[in-house]
Amino acid sequence: MNCRWTLRAAKGRWMVNISQQCSHGSIGLFVPPSPPLDPEKIRELQRFITLSKRLLVMTGAGISTESGIPDYRSEKVGLYARTDRKPIQHGDFLRSAPVRQRYWARNFVGWPRFSSLQPNPAHWALSNWERLGKLYWLVTQNVDALHTKAGSQRLTELHGCMHRVLCLNCGEQIPREVLQERFEALNPTWSAEAHGLAPDGDVFLTEEQVRSFRVPSCRCGGPLKPDVVFFGDTVNPDKVDFVHRRVKEADSLLVVGSSLQVSDLVRVGMAPFAGWRALERLPVRFTSNCIESSYLCLFLVRFTLVTGSSSLPERRSSQLQYLTLGPHGQMTWRA
Repeated sequence: MNCRWTLRAAKGRWMVNISQQCSHGSIGLFVPPSPPLDPEKIRELQRFITLSKRLLVMTGAGISTESGIPDYRSEKVGLYARTDRKPIQHGDFLRSAPVRQRYWARNFVGWPRFSSLQPNPAHWALSNWERLGKLYWLVTQNVDALHTKAGSQRLTELHGCMHRVLCLNCGEQIPREVLQERFEALNPTWSAEAHGLAPDGDVFLTEEQVRSFRVPSCRCGGPLKPDVVFFGDTVNPDKVDFVHRRVKEADSLLVVGSSLQVSDLVRVGMAPFAGWRALERLPVRFTSNCIESSYLCLFLVRFTLVTGSSSLPERRSSQLQYLTLGPHGQMTWRA
């Protein structure tokens, strides 16, 4: 299924027309298919979370597919499966003005839809865990701000956030919405029809469409960049050290919606425990039982009720437990 929308200027303001094909059933558009759920594995997961006292959660792109944002690697529905497009490289963005022009033209078109997407039950459940005192810290590699929209505050955005823009020269930071207004002022008659949506809000445009798009600079004259870590860049070392400390302070680590193929998440989350024995992998998948919600979201909501209990079993071991839920629901843990 293909999403298509048109961005055009009309009577001094910009309008977005989203095709019926895209808007109908768009919540589940990028959710990978899954076989039936194994109740026994869910009980294991519930026990893991219930026994946790200082739970640290790491999330990847798989947690946001229910919100309408594709991940990169899921079979059939991920960005790599649907297109031959690769994410922008950090070095290319820094070196090339045409690359920056193409990036910002695509991002300008995709921004109205990307910025309007809302948290799904999994985001809300994690926020509720924090409110109940169950979640010690949340680390996400996503740049979509959905955890923030859901109210999470004990949060580190490992790869930054698309809702912020910074100058590569002076370091000034502005809200992405402010930049959108500047784009509109510089391109009053420009229009484009776009196809597809990437995890970073990028869309697909032709070179002809990109060529006439005008990109503003910072007040100092420097180039602007979203406050995110592009492929080929590295996470700020201070942020890595901060997350390492949070991981070491935790007694349980839950990874949701990630294949752990992103090196930053592995380096930050797994490095403190590099000497541990090999992981045991258990194939568990989560299916949808209604149009807008998957089992992953549903059991997270249920756990909110379970972990809200005032009497939780005491842990005998101080060793950190480690459990992973992959983008397709596959479960991996260390006990």
